[in-house]
Amino acid sequence: MRIVFRIGGSVVANPINTDLMAKYVETLQTIKQQGHEIVVIVGGGKLAREFITIAKSLQLPMQAQDRLAISVSRLFAQLVLEKFGDAACSKVAVSLDEAAECLAAGKVAVMGGLKPGITTDTVAALVAERVNADLLVKGTDQDGIYNKDPRTNPDAVKLDKLSLGDLSKVLSQVEHKAGIHQIIDPMAVEVLKRHPMRLVVVNGFKPENFLAVVEGKTVGTVVD
Repeated sequence: MRIVFRIGGSVVANPINTDLMAKYVETLQTIKQQGHEIVVIVGGGKLAREFITIAKSLQLPMQAQDRLAISVSRLFAQLVLEKFGDAACSKVAVSLDEAAECLAAGKVAVMGGLKPGITTDTVAALVAERVNADLLVKGTDQDGIYNKDPRTNPDAVKLDKLSLGDLSKVLSQVEHKAGIHQIIDPMAVEVLKRHPMRLVVVNGFKPENFLAVVEGKTVGTVVD
């Protein structure tokens, strides 16, 4: 199976958690050893948003804010890539073609951000589309997708399964802005609509959830 894994910066970088990064690499190596092809996308988290704030204070345009956030996400991606060692390609992929070539070489492809105007969620969806992935898994700071934001709504209910159409209805922000932070980026949803694939959103503080999804166990929220 060809799988794209999205590790939220809110999970491994708020604060920076090297133990969790190492556990992710260990888990993903296990998945690769099972015969799966994998691409890993790492977000920039709080540090990326801090640089966006700094850029705003310098009155830099949104594209510049995005470029700084991309640089931060690629630093975290570099950490993950280095921990993979020879199992990964020699550098962080900075284009869809590079990710596809890395995968074709039998290596783990690792990416951060791609270009201004899109988040790492959208990067993950675009890569999944480019390599014709069977599955997209996102590890986030929530147990799955809720009917409304659980951070501000104590009565929010976790959804075990929903359609892409229903997913659009539970998103609070429907357009891109630098530093957007919600369960899934709306632009990523649009990519998934044109190239449907199974998406599973899980609690990213438990890397073993990635393995559970691959093994077909019920965890998080399934979107199809």
